[in-house]
Amino acid sequence: MYYAYSLLLTFVLLGWSPSIFLGTLGSRRRREGWRERLGYYPDALVSRLRELHPVWLHAVSVGEVGAASILANRWTTSHPKLSLVVSTVTGTGREVARRSLRQAAGIVYFPLDLPMIVHRALAAFRPRLVLLTETEIWPNFLQACVLSKIPVAVINGRISGRSFRRYRLVRPFFRRVLQGIDLFCMQTGTDAERILALGANPERVHVVGNLKFDAAPQSHVSSLAKQWRHELNIEPSRPVVVAGSTHAGEEEVLVRAFVRLRREFPSLLLILAPRHPDRLAAVEAVIAANGLSVIRRTALAKARDGEKEVILLDTVGELSALYSIGTVAFIGGSLVPRGGHNLLEPVLCGRPVLFGPHMDNFAEASALFVECGAALQVNDGEELAGQLARLLRDPSARERMGQAAMEALAAHRGACERTVALLERFVS
Repeated sequence: MYYAYSLLLTFVLLGWSPSIFLGTLGSRRRREGWRERLGYYPDALVSRLRELHPVWLHAVSVGEVGAASILANRWTTSHPKLSLVVSTVTGTGREVARRSLRQAAGIVYFPLDLPMIVHRALAAFRPRLVLLTETEIWPNFLQACVLSKIPVAVINGRISGRSFRRYRLVRPFFRRVLQGIDLFCMQTGTDAERILALGANPERVHVVGNLKFDAAPQSHVSSLAKQWRHELNIEPSRPVVVAGSTHAGEEEVLVRAFVRLRREFPSLLLILAPRHPDRLAAVEAVIAANGLSVIRRTALAKARDGEKEVILLDTVGELSALYSIGTVAFIGGSLVPRGGHNLLEPVLCGRPVLFGPHMDNFAEASALFVECGAALQVNDGEELAGQLARLLRDPSARERMGQAAMEALAAHRGACERTVALLERFVS
């Protein structure tokens, strides 16, 4: 099965290689990135790290980096001599890791999951422990860890319903792959049940909670909001809807709802943050087609407050702070079947949160916040516009939702401490 998996992955990469080659032309950064994906890391980094036997912390992109940084910052505080090498898959994840994991001795791209490449990568760093965030399960990499006697732990583990159904199709192979993982720190009981059903060793599976609940609430939110309103030249009294991590098909709905809302709230501002930056031009076209003025975040220095109706976020790493200036927040990937995105960032700012019916990837967290009155789930654009209007009219309702969010967060913290306690045996 490992051979068949490797052969299939090779064919996929061969089919993808022309676009990879064209993408690297004229881009030194992309060429260096692909060298790392092939297991060739900078000599200076390798020589510095391999004798330290670092902990290898892998997080795919922005969301996973956020969870991993909570754990890493807590753990390295108690183990200041512990060296970290951090890997990501996306460029945006890499940029966020550089800012949130400054103590890391190296930040690199994760190797492609082919035997020769993963053995080369492991030999380069000789890690004492590998931490995989959420559902990053790569068969050849795990097998190489077993052969090299490197322990592996899954942190903040979760298995979405869609992933579970897909993995079950190859359960005999997946069961064998999971034997290469020494510890599973799962977010919820449902996640634990799913990983057990796929073949994980019951003695290695623990329910610890969601690391993201342990993120510190944004201190002095009012000061942060004042700072960002000044930065973006937004009047203190101007109402703002922040829509984060949106996908194709959602911007049209959001913009139409926004046009309706502007009739009642003529000064309303929309900050729109598409999940994928390469869609910015397409999103601008949607906004313009609805008769609205739009300006990118990076062009704001040239604009006056009254000139903008929609701000399009084209920077990395600012969204979580920008929720502080929102009167109401919307979580993307939820009006279309993408599984939703992290709703804890606006919650940590004490902002009312709305999302659509597709929150499969954050099912328990979204249900928790809806149940306690901190969030609202809507089915379509009509409901979205109605609930936004209600909240924009009612400051006391917004305050109640923010307070409920803070109370729910406080009641569900502790995942970081529980995870660190389980990991101690690998570094003591």
